[in-house]
Amino acid sequence: MAELTYKMLQDAVAGGAVALRSIMSLQPADGEGGKVFPPTYAVPGNAQHRYAVEERQIGDRVSTTVLLDSVASQANRAELALLEGWETDELRFPVPFVDFSGEPDVSDIGRLTVLEAPHRLADAIFRDSLLEGTLFRLTDVGRAITDAQPRNAGAMFKYAPTALLFGQWDSTGPKGGLGAKFQRAYVSEVVGLDARVGSKVGSRIDPLQIEKLPADQAAYNHADPEQVWTLDPDEAAKDRNGKPERASRGSESGEAGQPSKINHGNIAPSIDGLAGGVTVSSARQTTVISLAALRRLKFAGASREAAVAARTAVAALGVAAVAYGYEMDMDLRSRCLLVPEHPPSVELVGRDGSTPETVEIDRESSAALLQEASYWAETVGTGWEAGEIRLVPAPKLVELLRRSREVSVRAGAADGS
Repeated sequence: MAELTYKMLQDAVAGGAVALRSIMSLQPADGEGGKVFPPTYAVPGNAQHRYAVEERQIGDRVSTTVLLDSVASQANRAELALLEGWETDELRFPVPFVDFSGEPDVSDIGRLTVLEAPHRLADAIFRDSLLEGTLFRLTDVGRAITDAQPRNAGAMFKYAPTALLFGQWDSTGPKGGLGAKFQRAYVSEVVGLDARVGSKVGSRIDPLQIEKLPADQAAYNHADPEQVWTLDPDEAAKDRNGKPERASRGSESGEAGQPSKINHGNIAPSIDGLAGGVTVSSARQTTVISLAALRRLKFAGASREAAVAARTAVAALGVAAVAYGYEMDMDLRSRCLLVPEHPPSVELVGRDGSTPETVEIDRESSAALLQEASYWAETVGTGWEAGEIRLVPAPKLVELLRRSREVSVRAGAADGS
């Protein structure tokens, strides 16, 4: 199997292929037949489970599949994989960020990058931050980003090329709903095949063997939130009628004022059939980087060679996301760790339906590929920003954070959390 080279990627982007495709076969970490837990969704009261299950045609057979990781979630994981490469200085590309580290009371946030913000560079976090002392949207960079469109994507490529890969809608900017929409070119998901929904059990034995209180006694919410609860009604918080307030949090079961409401006592064994996990024959991650979508990006004033170089650099970011994502491991959530059955590779999917050419990728080669793509884009006049794009939060954003945290602290103290 050949290694993916810059020339191969450039030819594919220029029109030699419609997509890059990576298909990864996976198994649960505890082996074949091991149970995994998919994401859960809100369902009607009479639903049999809380998972996204559907029938899919897989080759020449129909399989009951369960969604293990959605397109949006996979995009976020790919962004974090690129962030890991950027932070280690193995991958060099523009990553704007807001630095909270110098702000008292909120310095724990640290640095928040465009690869972590929910709406990428169009997020309100960037809108409400300062670049060299000016609100971001009012700077030359911010105005260029606001004016960028798929038909003139040069500024977005220069300052935030990952937005062209993962998509972005500038719905909260100065143009509102008419803000620029950049199509997602990177689409990935993970599904389990031949899914069988199971059940899980739960219980708790209290080593103190605390049971119910006598009928004429109760546990009360303490007037001092730090004390949490009390058995003395004189020390209790009072309700609107001036009566001692019985403890009502803790376990979902049991009566107000009972030990279960202050997290003491046993929890009776129970079976959860709505979110009890699944067994699958295998799992499959499918990632597609649409070169057709990248070819729709235009670069006003750029030559065809320069436009191809820019699109190739974005595609190289996608390849790096696949390679670095492989090394980030597929630990999707608690009790959903998947193990690849083979190293990553990429297929060059042509227009004619012929068998795709498969090429090797790995961490080192994808980093070298991105470096070469960046070099050629710079050489032909469509290079991206090489300097740091550091913003700091505007005072009003810092104050909003402080006030919100104060409310959260008071609410947490009130409910004993």
